Amino acid sequence: MAKKQKLKIIPLGGLNEIGKNLTVIEYADEMIVIDSGLAFPDDELLGVDIVIPDISYLVKNADKIKGIVLTHGHEDHIGALPYVLKSLNVPVYGTRLTIGLVELKLKEHGILNDSNLITIKAGSIIKLGENFKVEFIRVNHSIADSVGLAVTTPVGTVVHTGDFKIDATPIESEMIDLVRFGELGKRGVLLMMSDSTNVERRGFTMSESTVGERFDEIFTNHPFHRIIVATFSSNIHRVQQIINAAVKHGRKIAISGRSMKNVMDVSIELGYVHIPEGTFIELEDIKNYKPGQLVIITTGSQGEPMSALTRMANSDHKSVDLHRGDLVIFSSSPIPGNEKAVFNLINDLFKKKVDVIYESLSEVHVSGHACSEELKIMLRLVKPKYFLPVHGEHRHLVRHAQLGETVGIEPENIFVADIGDVLEIDDKGARIKEKVSSGRVLVDGYGVGDVGNVVLRDRKHLGEDGIMIVVLGIDDLGNIISGPDVISRGFVYVRESEDLMEEIKDLVLTTAENCLSKNQGDRNSVKNNVRNRLSDFLYEKTRRKPMILPIVIEV
Repeated sequence: MAKKQKLKIIPLGGLNEIGKNLTVIEYADEMIVIDSGLAFPDDELLGVDIVIPDISYLVKNADKIKGIVLTHGHEDHIGALPYVLKSLNVPVYGTRLTIGLVELKLKEHGILNDSNLITIKAGSIIKLGENFKVEFIRVNHSIADSVGLAVTTPVGTVVHTGDFKIDATPIESEMIDLVRFGELGKRGVLLMMSDSTNVERRGFTMSESTVGERFDEIFTNHPFHRIIVATFSSNIHRVQQIINAAVKHGRKIAISGRSMKNVMDVSIELGYVHIPEGTFIELEDIKNYKPGQLVIITTGSQGEPMSALTRMANSDHKSVDLHRGDLVIFSSSPIPGNEKAVFNLINDLFKKKVDVIYESLSEVHVSGHACSEELKIMLRLVKPKYFLPVHGEHRHLVRHAQLGETVGIEPENIFVADIGDVLEIDDKGARIKEKVSSGRVLVDGYGVGDVGNVVLRDRKHLGEDGIMIVVLGIDDLGNIISGPDVISRGFVYVRESEDLMEEIKDLVLTTAENCLSKNQGDRNSVKNNVRNRLSDFLYEKTRRKPMILPIVIEV
C-alpha cells in the first residue's frame, strides 16, 4: 500500500484582510482552488481600481490544477476569475446563479467562449482528479445559491463553510443544511475552514426576512416620498424584498447603476427574482410619475466615487435629480475601510435636504455572516480535528480561534495563518512549515500588476506635495540657450508666487552653469545637481518637498 503524502492547505487570499478569497488544496501532484475573489482598494492605493491575489504559485503549478470550485457569487469570491482564467485554462464549478454572474464577468472581459464553466447543484458531488471529491452543501448567505464544501482527500475530509449564517426563515430556497454538516462531523472531519467575519458579534444574525418587514413599515410611513434604496447589486434577496414592498404599495421600480442592471437581468432570467409584469420602468421615464409612485433601486451603498448614488448626490446623474421630499435608504453596512466614504456620502445627501435612513438609525440591513453563537454551532456539528479560521482580518481570526478552544478543539490543533502559509497535514499531525509566493496584484485600468510600490509612492508624493518641472535648453558646447522655464502643479499657485518663481529660476540657472562648466556639458549631472539644490531650497523656504523633474534639452 502506497504511503500517504502530505495534504497541503494554502490560502493565497482572504486571511488578515477582507476580500480576495482564494484557497488551494494540494495533494501529491494535484490541486483544486476554492474561490477567486477580489478586494477593493483602500485610501493608500491611489488610482487603483481593484486588488486581486498574486497567483504566481498557481501559474507555476498550472498543470496540477484540476478545477476551481466557487462557494457563491460575491465579488470577493469571483471577482478575480477573469484575470485568473487568462492565465489558467481550468474548469470552473459553481451553482446556477454563481455561474450566471461569472458568465457576465467573463463576457465583459471577452473570454467567455474560451472558458469551461460547469453548473452544479447543492447536494451534488464531483470528482476532481484522482485525489479529490467535492460535495456542495447548501448554506444561507446574503446571495442565493451559496454553498459550503466538503472535500474528500486521501488524508481526510476538509470542510470549508464558505460565507454562511443560520437563517431559519430565508427569503428563497431552504435553510442551511445543518443535518449534512452534522453527518460529516459524525463521520469524522480532518480540518474545517470557517467564515470569521462576524465572530466579534454576539448571539445570532437576524433573518433576512426581518428586513422585508422594515421595508413595508417604511413604505407605509412615507406614502408621498420618492424612495431610493441603495444596496449591493449581488444581494438579490434584498432586492426581492424591495420589489415586494414596492408592489404591495403600488409603486413602479426603476434600476440605476450598470452592475445592478446586469445582475437583475441575470437573476430574472434564471428565476431568482420575481416581479409582476409592468412593474419595472426605464429610468428615463421616472419624470412621468409622481414621487409616491416610484422606487429607485441603485448601486453606491459603499460611497464609491463613480457610483450612481454618488452621482445623484453630486447632481451629476443624467436621470435622477435629488430634492426635498426624497427618501434615501442605505440597505447595507460599510465594508471595513469604507466607513469614511459612506458617511461623506450620507452628509452630502443631507445637504441636498433629502431624508436618509441608514443602519445606525433603522434595521434596514442584516448581515449575511454568522455571529458567534452560530459559529459555535457549526464547530460543534462538524467537530474538526484541526481548525483554520478564514475570511477575516487578524483580530477576527484570533477571536475565532479562541472560540474554537471554548468548544473543545485542542489549542495546538488551531492555526491562525497568513496568506501564503502552507498548512501541512499527515498522519503525524499538522504544521505550518513553509510559505509560497503570495500577496496582492493591483489592477489599474487595463494594467494588471504594473502599478507597484514605486508608482504608488510617486502618486502619494504628487498628491501630498505636487510637482515642479524645470526645463533647460543647452547647445552642443554646453551653453544654456533657453530657460529655465518652471512649471508648477499642486505646489504653489504661480501667479501669487512670482518672487519665489524668480528665486527658483536664478538658483537653477546658477546651479546649471556651475555644473556645466565643471562637467563639460554632462546632462545627467545637471539634472541631479538642479534636483538636489532646488529640493533643499524649496524645503527651506516652504517646508514642502514637491517632486522635482528637471528636463535638459539639447538644441
